[in-house]
Amino acid sequence: MCGIYGITDHDPTFIHNYIQKCKHRGPDGEKVWWDPDKKITLGHNLLSIMSDPKLSIQPWKTPAGNVLVYNGEIFNYYELKNKYKAEGFIGISGTDTDLLAWGLDKYGLKFIEEIDSMHGFAYYKVKEQELWLSRDHAGIKPLFYAEIKEGLVFGSELKGMFEKVPGCKKLDNLAVNFMGRTGINALRNTFYTGIKKMLAGETIIYDIQHKKIKQSHRIHIKPNSTKSFNEEEFRHMANKTVDMCSIGRRKIGVFLSGGLDSSLVAYELKKIKGEVNTFTNKINPNVVVDEDYNSDANCAKILADQNKFNHTEIQITPDNFVQSWDDSIYYMEQPIYNPSMSMYCYTNKVLSQNEIIVTMAGDMGDEILGGYPKYWKMRNNVWLAKQGLPNGLRTWEDVLKLWIRRIKRPLMLTENKIDDNELLTEFSKCYPDDLWNPSDPIGSHMALDCVAQVPEEMFNRNDKYGMAYSMEGRFPLATKTFMNYCMSMHTNIKIGKDKDDTKILTKKAYKNILPNAIINKMKTGWTVPVGHWLTRNMNKNLQEFYKDRMKEKHGLNSIKASQKAGKALIPAWIFKDWMLKYNMDF
Repeated sequence: MCGIYGITDHDPTFIHNYIQKCKHRGPDGEKVWWDPDKKITLGHNLLSIMSDPKLSIQPWKTPAGNVLVYNGEIFNYYELKNKYKAEGFIGISGTDTDLLAWGLDKYGLKFIEEIDSMHGFAYYKVKEQELWLSRDHAGIKPLFYAEIKEGLVFGSELKGMFEKVPGCKKLDNLAVNFMGRTGINALRNTFYTGIKKMLAGETIIYDIQHKKIKQSHRIHIKPNSTKSFNEEEFRHMANKTVDMCSIGRRKIGVFLSGGLDSSLVAYELKKIKGEVNTFTNKINPNVVVDEDYNSDANCAKILADQNKFNHTEIQITPDNFVQSWDDSIYYMEQPIYNPSMSMYCYTNKVLSQNEIIVTMAGDMGDEILGGYPKYWKMRNNVWLAKQGLPNGLRTWEDVLKLWIRRIKRPLMLTENKIDDNELLTEFSKCYPDDLWNPSDPIGSHMALDCVAQVPEEMFNRNDKYGMAYSMEGRFPLATKTFMNYCMSMHTNIKIGKDKDDTKILTKKAYKNILPNAIINKMKTGWTVPVGHWLTRNMNKNLQEFYKDRMKEKHGLNSIKASQKAGKALIPAWIFKDWMLKYNMDF
């Protein structure tokens, strides 16, 4: 796992400085390379997972004389290594970079379809003067770019490219409106004007000589409704994907949320490795209102005790929530609609202090296996009618419209409001009907969530906060292998008739294996009871922290007002603090 950086110009100083700003992404080595004709400069910093760091230094010269910088893992590395021995692949270094370089030389774009990976890479074809930028099928690893007067600048993080993109500190109105309306910025635009992100599964080919993108290629996993469900086969596929994601020589830690997906991952990893290190957030002081905020932690401990995991409970307190706030804003680089982001940042810090280098989590399970109540609701046309879709999901446009309208209380972050129709137009440009399956419209919505929501919410958060502490995040349920398997089953066999009948395939497969407390648990998320901490006067530092923001930045003069404003208020504070941190301009 690493950071990659580049510009289609001769500028080693810029790339070196870019690397230094993102040094947290790879403390095991760094290098800057430029071509003799001074048409491109590439940089890389290394977090070594697979082999000796001395054998993994990039930029990497390919067998055909091209150059590669690569951030990621190829999870079917050993399978492909054995497959291509007969065609001349040797793989002396023992790294998947070696395999990727060889495969791109020999098979081009077709090889990207064959690898089961998380990745962001840049591949420079010397003779053709082409630069290929690619992001994995699920959008696990980030890659940003901007078209500038020199041509193209790109990198794994945003902060290093600001000096090369004039006017980028002015807010992108489309991105701001889309996040304010939906809670997530799923567009190609970032919040920084002129800087864009690669979309999930996308590869672009940039013509260096003519300074233009001349080709784009996209890989999607869509519902096809061809398979029936078999419990034994499901468990086999789950074990296979966890095994694939356990490659490497570094210590692994599992984020154990207490839910089905992370429990499945931890259980299967224990079978494979013989031991597993698990970590769960524990709210302190706890709050019990309609539910116990530590119910997830309690379920996680039951599983950990039952399976003898090396289990650690991370204490989430008002003090460490406040202390991690500034870091959470800085490392995220863009605002997110999540009141608990400070907690996620702190949790990753604790894991790194426990010498964890690779993390695993259960993200993507809900999207491919029907874990959210909204999927059950979609089967109820009365509910869809309330969303302006009286005839249900009959077209891809219906799916896009539903996605746009999904937030009940949109957050207005700017006075420059863009209406839903314009947002819909921009959204459809990013996600055309490649994911549409008329025989499974709800499955099509799930597929959209996989590439629009998960990368921007879960994977983005994990990458930024994990790499801030030099840790690689992996998601076994998001491999091509497992996603294709799950998306080949129709939504009707994943969701039952009752509103509680979500993710029934996982429940059936693991009903006698995982504790009943986890199997029967209602869906909840990792959240922090900030509002309750405030209203119950549980911590002086937290009181002062939020009083300051309410008075000076948001015109609210009481904690009661904060509580009344609800969940929309904290994202507004996040947005304002990010504006100040990065010197943004409306």
